[in-house]
Amino acid sequence: MTHILAIDQGTTSSRAILFDTRLHPVATAQEEFPQHYPQAGWVEHDALDLWTTTASTARAVIEKAGLGTRDIAAIGITNQRETTLLWDRATGQPLHRAIVWQDRRTADICEALKQDGHEPMITARTGLLLDPYFSGTKLKWLLDHIPDARTRAERGELAFGTVDSWLIWNLTGGKRHVTDATNAARTMLFDIGRNCWDDELLALLDIPRALLPEVLDCAADFGTTRPDLFGREIPILGVAGDQQAASMGQACFQPGMLKSTYGTGCFALLNTGDQMVASSNRLLTTIMSRLDGRTTYGLEGSIFIAGAVVQWLRDGLQIIRHAAETQPLAEAADPTQDLVLVPAFTGLGAPYWRPESRGAIFGLTRNSGPAEFARAALESVGFQTRDLLEAMRADWPGGSDPDVLRVDGGMVASDWGMQFLSDILGAPVDRPTVTETTALGAAWLAGMRAGVCPDQDGFAESWQLERRFTPQMPAETRDAKYARWQRAVAATIAAT
Repeated sequence: MTHILAIDQGTTSSRAILFDTRLHPVATAQEEFPQHYPQAGWVEHDALDLWTTTASTARAVIEKAGLGTRDIAAIGITNQRETTLLWDRATGQPLHRAIVWQDRRTADICEALKQDGHEPMITARTGLLLDPYFSGTKLKWLLDHIPDARTRAERGELAFGTVDSWLIWNLTGGKRHVTDATNAARTMLFDIGRNCWDDELLALLDIPRALLPEVLDCAADFGTTRPDLFGREIPILGVAGDQQAASMGQACFQPGMLKSTYGTGCFALLNTGDQMVASSNRLLTTIMSRLDGRTTYGLEGSIFIAGAVVQWLRDGLQIIRHAAETQPLAEAADPTQDLVLVPAFTGLGAPYWRPESRGAIFGLTRNSGPAEFARAALESVGFQTRDLLEAMRADWPGGSDPDVLRVDGGMVASDWGMQFLSDILGAPVDRPTVTETTALGAAWLAGMRAGVCPDQDGFAESWQLERRFTPQMPAETRDAKYARWQRAVAATIAAT
């Protein structure tokens, strides 16, 4: 068995990537699926779209590589986190569209819980803030709004899961209802210190325990696929939420190592080892991995809009046709103009956590055009990343200050964007040879568990740098630009 199949189920598409046992990508298949916006601030996916695109891309990549399923040692899964699904255990049919992590419909539930003084307890147990981002209040909304759902849940007829659980349920023909610790840690129902579902949190949100999946390590026996899917049973041996999988794919195994992934959103994760570092700057304390029963923790900062701002240029403003066009536009922008775009289209994420905020642009002139908009869009991602790193430095003064940022995701293909990121951070930015680190992390987990890939130390030694970007911007320019960004954010919040 010479290959590992990585399933990467994301917010806008499902992908399957085959890796060889040296963890080099061999073939990729990808399929987009529709986004549903039933109301302002609501974002949904058809649960069956998530499953069918996953199954079809997995089959397609095997065929594309010219392999037989007997060549595949194991499957690793990584997924969009916090997205919430509810389905019938008997039929396997979803009761509602999946409520996506970006969805803000439970803001009122979160505010009511805050007013009642529950946030400190929730944060102490879960490491999370009381925000619609997480799965717990989404699940409560489903149980509150689907007729008889809570009663049926109490009878054990229904199953809740994040996307990993939903895929495993379907891959195994309903034989396994499981998740891993990194996904469980994002539900707002899981005590990350005790590594278990929390009965007090379940009672607070009126969620029956019978709904919940079993929580396993990231590298574990999650079940085997139905033989009719791929011609034979294949073991599922690795699972991690997308950002934790990316950290593993970047080999950020040591305390102080930092990665940032630029997809639809941007997510920075700082390894804090066995320390659960409580944030004073509204970052999240989360589980980075659980391997052989040992938990590694991290500090995470979440930006809701990163690559999505480029999609907005394409689909909203229609000033570009392809994402790659942003780089030449940014390079051609008028250097005398200082447009600042605050892309709070679905609210501001860390460290502000202002779900009610909306996007704003500052510094417009009569001559502002597509080039200036493109530059401002790319710069907004760099500014938001610096917000996260400033908060991390303040939260963990006793830890080693991150001296380099490892980056991955679709946006890192832009040399201009990565140079600006290095400039505004005043720190080196490392882009790896394999930028699909989310899928790579899932593949490594499964391959390691199957015994065909190296252990943690061996994998870390194999990580390869493609290019390092170093700061070129004068310090006074960097400080002036960041100060302008901070004023723009303050004005955006004030306008809410």
